[in-house]
This record gives sequence, C-alpha cells and structure tokens, in this order.
Amino acid sequence: MTVHPSLQPYTDAATHSIEAIAELVKPLPESEWNRRTPCPGWSVRDIVSHVIGMECEMLGDPRPIHTLPRDLYHVQSDFARYMEMQVDVRRHHTSPEITAELEYVLIRRARQIRNESRSPETKVRAPLGAEQTLETALNLRAFDVWVHEQDLRTTLGQPGNLDSPGALITRDLLLAGLPKVVAKSAGAPANSAVVFDVHGPVEFLRTVRIDAEGRGSIDGAPSLGPAVTLSLDWETYVRLACGRVRHAAVADRIKVEGDQELATAILDNFAVTP
Repeated sequence: MTVHPSLQPYTDAATHSIEAIAELVKPLPESEWNRRTPCPGWSVRDIVSHVIGMECEMLGDPRPIHTLPRDLYHVQSDFARYMEMQVDVRRHHTSPEITAELEYVLIRRARQIRNESRSPETKVRAPLGAEQTLETALNLRAFDVWVHEQDLRTTLGQPGNLDSPGALITRDLLLAGLPKVVAKSAGAPANSAVVFDVHGPVEFLRTVRIDAEGRGSIDGAPSLGPAVTLSLDWETYVRLACGRVRHAAVADRIKVEGDQELATAILDNFAVTP
C-alpha cells in the first residue's frame, strides 16, 4: 500500500522541508544552536526540537512527562504550553544528540509513509487532546515545517526554498485566513474589496470581498476601485502572516494604495498563526 494520492503532496512537502532543515543544522557549531530565530522565544535548537517532537507525535509516540519552567515569557496559552513541552524537554541535549534524533525520526517517518494505508478522513490525534483528519494533520505539518525551515534560513543567512512544495501549501493555508483578517479583525466595511498583490518566488493576486452582511470571501479576480490595495513580496507576506515581524519594521517593502486607516488595521491583524 502507498499513501493516498491526495495526501502525497503533503508528505512530500514535509519531507522536503525536514531534510532541508537537517542539512542546514548538521554542520553548525554548538554556539550557533542558541541563536535567536524570528519564531518568538525559540532558538535554532528549539525549532529543531519542535520539529522532532511533532514528528514523534505523528508517529504515535507518547508525549513526554515534563514540567515546564515558570519563566517562559513566550508561553501565553494552553496551545503554546502544549507545543513547548517537546521543546523544553530537549533543551539540555547537545547538538550531536539533536541531529542524530532528527535523522532517526526522518528514517522512522519515511518507513511510516511507505506503509501508510489510512484514508484522508481517518481521525488522528491533534493538540490538546482534540482530533483532526489525517489530511488536515499532514497539511498543517507541511505548513509548519516549511515555516520553521524559513525561520532557520533567516537566522543562519541561508535563503532558499521560497518556492518549494511547502511554500505552495503555505500560500494556500495563509490565503484561507485572509477573509477573517479583513472582514472580522480589521473590520472592513460592507460591500468593499481589498486586493493583495504578491510578487517574488510565489506570485498571486487575490481579492477579499466583503458582502452586505460583512462576511468576507476570497477569489482571484481583480476588483474595480478596491478600498485598499496592498503590494508586497512573498517573503514579507509570509513573515507578516506568520507573526514573525510587525508591519512597521518592513514598511519599506509594502506599497499601500487607498484607505490608509483600513490598510493599517489589516496589517495590524495580519498574523493568522497561533
């Protein structure tokens, strides 16, 4: 049996990003592992530990029994606390230990994927004791590891893979969150439209339309006379949407046309990840 065809793009993308992460960190000296990354509160070591921990959960391994320190300022929610457990339990591990564990978990996941026969609708474990479909889990996994690959590339000054399979999955997932950002979080007026024009390794033009009841929807058709048009490059879009940077810090990379107040409200609420 092989993985279901609809799941193959997600498993391929996640594997591609994790292998890239392994290549990035394997040659690093110990001193580089403690460098801060754009991911709030996490170092290079922490990101790799997170990737390992989530892969172990996909493999069905039991979660570690561990008590978090009380001084982790970036842990502000139950979700963050859940994610931090796999990270903090590895904070005393050396870089050779972590790279060896990453290589081993890659081997284990490759074996699991080769033998994967479950349907996309199969219910699997999700954070905080919830359940989600296998398709959702793999989709989110591909997104997560690609974003963390980019965190590491930014930190280490090794740009790349901005148009890899994981990038395209990330694009679709982030776009799905745009109507809520524009309609609910930013409060765009009824019967208005906001255009996002993104260029670079991944290019797209999308219009978020607000109907008479204030509900948002998204499509690829241009809009005549939009309330706001935001033009920016793909890397900046990702950093904003994933909460890696505030828009004031990258204002020189964003072109705003139209209602400046609405544009600011959109950019203030642009992050769609927890």
